[in-house]
Amino acid sequence: MQMYVAGEWTSAAVQDEIRSPWSGETVDTVPRATVGDVEAALAAAVQGAATMRRLSAYDRSEILNRAADLIDDACDDLARTICAEEGKPLSEAVGEARRGPALFRLAASEGARMHGETLPLDAAPGGEDKLGFTLRQPCGVVVAISPFNYPLLLVAHKLAPALAAGNAVILKPASQTPLTALKLTELLLEAGLPPLALQTICGRGAELGDALCSDERVRKISFTGSAEVGRRIARVAGLKKLSLELGANCPVAVLPDADLEQVAEATASGGYVNAGQVCISVQRVLVDRDAYGDFLDALRPKVESIAVGDPLDDGTQLAALVSEREAERVDETIKRAVEAGATLVTGGARQRGVVQPTVVADVPDESELWREELFGPAVAVRPVSGIDEAIALANDTQYGLGAGVFTRDVNHALRFAREVDAGNVHVNSTPLWRADLMPYGGLKGSGMGKEGPRYAIEEMTELKSVVFHGIER
Repeated sequence: MQMYVAGEWTSAAVQDEIRSPWSGETVDTVPRATVGDVEAALAAAVQGAATMRRLSAYDRSEILNRAADLIDDACDDLARTICAEEGKPLSEAVGEARRGPALFRLAASEGARMHGETLPLDAAPGGEDKLGFTLRQPCGVVVAISPFNYPLLLVAHKLAPALAAGNAVILKPASQTPLTALKLTELLLEAGLPPLALQTICGRGAELGDALCSDERVRKISFTGSAEVGRRIARVAGLKKLSLELGANCPVAVLPDADLEQVAEATASGGYVNAGQVCISVQRVLVDRDAYGDFLDALRPKVESIAVGDPLDDGTQLAALVSEREAERVDETIKRAVEAGATLVTGGARQRGVVQPTVVADVPDESELWREELFGPAVAVRPVSGIDEAIALANDTQYGLGAGVFTRDVNHALRFAREVDAGNVHVNSTPLWRADLMPYGGLKGSGMGKEGPRYAIEEMTELKSVVFHGIER
């Protein structure tokens, strides 16, 4: 496939192979962009931003709704592309693809009702003869940098609100998974998006990121990825609006009155979807001591029953991680936790890019598995003594993206929701659940800003005040 720059599908001198994480076979090749391509994309995006700003909200909404219809028709192809380049089971890839059309329609409707408010200027001294109101206008050029784990959904969460708000976008998809983003670009152009409103460039963030993020023509950056890269973007960006969705280490508290079968079922899903390569995947489970042994007994068979295999096979629930290098990293992290004193309850084996679904108990405080983001198919379990310790340990992390608590006690649930520092808190569910319309983003080291079309549109627009002054006659 080619990348899309300055209104043209174009190639490059260097091509990168996109390989299946499961089979290792080449799925396709894509161009590797240069800093020169970035400059061409920036120049074109400035023109595209001027075009998008002149479009009415109705016209932008119509384009996105047509794109939603086209994505609907292409869902099967998109799902197979996701499965091929990212490695998740086809059933999960189909679910991801089917969320795309609704997300574009939601962004279209939110963009169509983007509005300001009247200002009561007569409440200020000298304001009695003045009329004030606010307007929202597009930022202009938005750089969107997306991760590998949801190559359609997380691209859509950036593109749809940015375009609905009237911006031009330079999209840099993850170098491991650019194919889905390129197909989505084709569909948006087919839907009538102005040719310069979107640039989709392929390549390595280490080579292109600084040139994209430091340029003064860019007003907004939306990034999803590692905390390390997010901090670098914040350093080089300068005076720009930033949305940074970074790492996580999501805790789930299990209080003594919880239904342990329900919790075990939820953990066996919430910790292993997409081989654990989800920012809001369950990583730490804090179980009341009175329920600890029974919980491990309930969890183990459910995790051991997760079907591991070819992502294209019916019934497969877990396949390869995005690369063998990532599988090696996850495997080593688990081994180091066991060497530090943790107990391997089940799993722990690796074959090439596949790590068996793993449960590790009694994980010590200093373990990397407990402190850092794993992004792999393993959960760490520890006993706690009551709600106080559960809240303290849930907060004992640099991250704050998602958290969950299982309890029948509404007072404990409310206290957990108020006191745990996480952008998304779930009661009687794991943090894996997400509705695309909700505000989504983290606290602390998990970043800044919110996704979800309504909230992303606010962050991808500028608010201005307009004041009409009375004229003396």
